[in-house]
Amino acid sequence: MRIYLLLIGVAFVTSYLLTPLIRPIGVRFLPQDNVRDRDMHKVPTPKLGGVAIVGAVYLGLGMASQIPFFDGIFKNPEPIRGVALALALIVVMGVIDDLFDMKWWLKFIGQTFIGLIIAGHGIVIKALPVGSVHFDSHAVQIGITVVLVVLIMNAINFMDGLDGLAAGVSAIGAATFFVYSYMLATRVSAEDYSNFSAMLCALLLGATLGFLPHNFNPASIFMGETGVLAIGMLMATASIAVTGDVLGEDAFRFRNVPAYMPVILPAAVILLPLLDLGLSVIRRLSRGQSPFAADQGHMHHLMVKGGHSVQKSVILMYLWSALCATGVVAFGFLDRAIFVPIYSVALIVVGFITWGPTVRHRIEQFNAERARGRSSS
Repeated sequence: MRIYLLLIGVAFVTSYLLTPLIRPIGVRFLPQDNVRDRDMHKVPTPKLGGVAIVGAVYLGLGMASQIPFFDGIFKNPEPIRGVALALALIVVMGVIDDLFDMKWWLKFIGQTFIGLIIAGHGIVIKALPVGSVHFDSHAVQIGITVVLVVLIMNAINFMDGLDGLAAGVSAIGAATFFVYSYMLATRVSAEDYSNFSAMLCALLLGATLGFLPHNFNPASIFMGETGVLAIGMLMATASIAVTGDVLGEDAFRFRNVPAYMPVILPAAVILLPLLDLGLSVIRRLSRGQSPFAADQGHMHHLMVKGGHSVQKSVILMYLWSALCATGVVAFGFLDRAIFVPIYSVALIVVGFITWGPTVRHRIEQFNAERARGRSSS
């Protein structure tokens, strides 16, 4: 665990120190129309913060390659090369989009190619660890992998609408997934706890936490397309890789770990972004718009319109993300007789805090309308 904590610390410090160095570059090339009608911020704010996140991950990977603890991971360098190459493409594609605003179809082509890079370096879904669902065709394995990578990248992208939201939720997801991946590693060997997914999640956790102080409301810099694509790609890669761990040659050693975790946990980690993505697509298609069209109908926008401040809306989204992610892990490993009541109370409390202002506002509107009706009669 100490080695993983070291990686988290290095990624945190690197991201924290690198972000202020990236900001002047973003200011220098800041577009004049940086603030749009749909944006929640009113002051022009540079992007390119995702470059600092990627830089922290690169440095962490380089450092890990020199630590004997991770020798088992680097014996097969193909997955690492795939991640490194995908990050390089993400930086190029993300910077171009942050500066010049690429067309949606060009973004989609780039995202698909990122997924192909990951799949082409051996990180593919071969089966699901629940039931007997196996994908024997290599083309099908690649196709499903690409779809998952593109889906998660876009889910994170759709969440990036309030200061600190995407970075904080991603940190919560990375922390939860790191804990699970580390628990898997401890089941394999009492001597070697190195794990590819745990390493990626540790680096992602440190990088996003280091970026968050600069990005929390009021943000001095945004992560931009580079950040959301990098976070989405790393999360997808970690979830795909850990599925392979459970189904590998040492699968029998995971018998004390719930088999559904590799499927349910990644979905729970990004449940809110995925739900927001699905609702956004339905909403836009029903209006006759492109599913990639931007609007202010996202969950975080509705929270602000419902009476919460930007900071409170972001913190509430943190709480919901933590409940979704940690709930799956706790349900699988803790005593349910103790966990379920506590979790139920937490859901009620967070739900009341979230929708309380909206309910009160509607009650006040109803009472005001009744009062006007009585006075007019």
